[in-house]
Amino acid sequence: MTLPTQQQLFDGSNVPPAEMVTLRAGALTLLYDNGTIRHIKLGEVAVLHQIYATVRNQNWGTVSSEIHDLTMDIQPDHFDIQFTMHHQEDDIDFAWQGHISGDAQGTVTFSFEGIANSTFKRNRIGFCVLHPMQLAGKTCLVEHVDGAEVDGAFPALIAPHQPYFDMRALTHEVVPGLQARVLMEGDTFEMEDQRNWIDASYKTYCTPLSLPFPVSVEKGERVSQKITLSLMGELPQIDAEARKLHFIIGDEAMPLPSPGLGLPENRALPTERQIEHLRALNLAHLRADVRFDAENPQGDFDHAVSYAKLLNTQLELALFLTDNAENELNRVKSWLNDASLLARLLIFHVNEKSTQRDTVTLARQVLGALDVPIGAGTDAFFAELNRARPPADVLDFVTYSINPQVHAFDNLSLAETLAAHVPTVQTARDFSGADTPIIVSPVTFKMRWNPNATGEPPPIPAGELPPQVDPRQMSLFGAGWTLGSIKYLAESGVHSATYYETIGWRGVMNTLNDSPVPQKFASVGGTIFPMFHVFRALGEFVGGEVIISHSTHPRNVEGLTLFNGQNFRVILANLTAKSQSVTLENLVGDCTVRVLDEAMARACMTDPDTFWAQSTAFNGKTLELPPYALAIVDQEVR
Repeated sequence: MTLPTQQQLFDGSNVPPAEMVTLRAGALTLLYDNGTIRHIKLGEVAVLHQIYATVRNQNWGTVSSEIHDLTMDIQPDHFDIQFTMHHQEDDIDFAWQGHISGDAQGTVTFSFEGIANSTFKRNRIGFCVLHPMQLAGKTCLVEHVDGAEVDGAFPALIAPHQPYFDMRALTHEVVPGLQARVLMEGDTFEMEDQRNWIDASYKTYCTPLSLPFPVSVEKGERVSQKITLSLMGELPQIDAEARKLHFIIGDEAMPLPSPGLGLPENRALPTERQIEHLRALNLAHLRADVRFDAENPQGDFDHAVSYAKLLNTQLELALFLTDNAENELNRVKSWLNDASLLARLLIFHVNEKSTQRDTVTLARQVLGALDVPIGAGTDAFFAELNRARPPADVLDFVTYSINPQVHAFDNLSLAETLAAHVPTVQTARDFSGADTPIIVSPVTFKMRWNPNATGEPPPIPAGELPPQVDPRQMSLFGAGWTLGSIKYLAESGVHSATYYETIGWRGVMNTLNDSPVPQKFASVGGTIFPMFHVFRALGEFVGGEVIISHSTHPRNVEGLTLFNGQNFRVILANLTAKSQSVTLENLVGDCTVRVLDEAMARACMTDPDTFWAQSTAFNGKTLELPPYALAIVDQEVR
């Protein structure tokens, strides 16, 4: 038995995250992060989100990399950084020289000189420029490779397809009187709306998707690119004083969505004690997938019914139909002795990324008499729903799945995806109708399957985790990300949200088995994951309301405010490796607080009541949150 280290309890990893280096280029500030630059700002105004280079394999997987020969010359108003980046995975061996510089006039350049050390297939090699999501609806000037200039705007709602093609440069206003121009050299670039995958950005990337892919890269082949950011116009006065961290509770309320968890894919059953713990979450439903392209769909259905009865909850039943759909739907109808067991039916087709009208119409014809809500959409990314929009006029609800790790995988990038939940709901509501309920199911840390793969996934190497598993599942950071995800979906007005699984590597607690790869996923059999407490805190307020609230530094601390007519509950999460001091606004009167830090998470691994049995008095003002800690603040209304 190997207990998790402090760092593994913090964020699932074996090593602390590398410190980012703050840089200045004249009036601009930015962060250097392991061969990329991010958060390029003028004071508190975001100019660019990130500039980075990537190697994507033939299945759009990001090829891992190591940095070498790093040199840094950092001055008060300028800098110069050089390094070598080496990408190596399976048959891919590619290296490039990176050079990043910033001058006192606010010009930042990033060059890429690469060479293939082997012959391999790629979908993309080179630069991506991320424009901040806060530019939604703002105007821009697009310069094409032929020199033509076109006035445009960053899409307000999520664009299903690329808004701009054949790009050479893009200019947008930073503040009145000042513009930022991004020049892209060495390839043809185009833009996509990354909010389709809950990234908090618009991405301008190299190599148009209209060109064939994958493409063979020959050994010795070279790639050369360059990005230049420059400012044009008058610089305003910059307020250099950092804002203090406040969590502000508003007065607008929304109904709390009904929470649910998924069933373990491997049919793992909970113990009697785990059943007791899961019942304490007050779940509205369990999601169960019944696939008619699988070996035993009736066995999967029967297992799901038994599981739901164990937890005294309903089923969110996802049906994956084949071209024999009518027969399959009639089989489901014959299995359903008690339709009251169902919260809803999600209709998918194994050959449709987003369910089409004929499939939905057939499902309504066969199952409509059951008086169960029938909906459809996609079991993949929101992008698939947005690009093949479902027939909302024949649906009781629209559904889609989300995960935060399609393009980036570090903690900061994951924290930034939280606010990007919101435009998915806004866009779905726009094309589905204001009164159509939105069901988000499921939310997971990793993608469960790749709808855009062009080949079979490679076998899992010995000692490695399955690609669907993230060690942050058992961590405090995982609990904090989950809290933020619930917050933004709830405040957006979704009807229901389903998360993860009940037990196992993708659950809220482990099975009775110790992790077979503790160096990758450090979890002892039967232990409680910190995110369990997020769902328990939520479950005690089912039927209540979410009070709209916001953090002045959401990348550092996120929070959710609940009210049930008698009590307020504020749940806060520190998403960083540093302690954070947060001042609560508009929470008046004496409160109690529970803090789930690393020591408490360890203490209640086997008995979650250890956390819930303790609380201390709190004046409702300023709270110190240890690294990655959660705090639950309760106040009784008198």
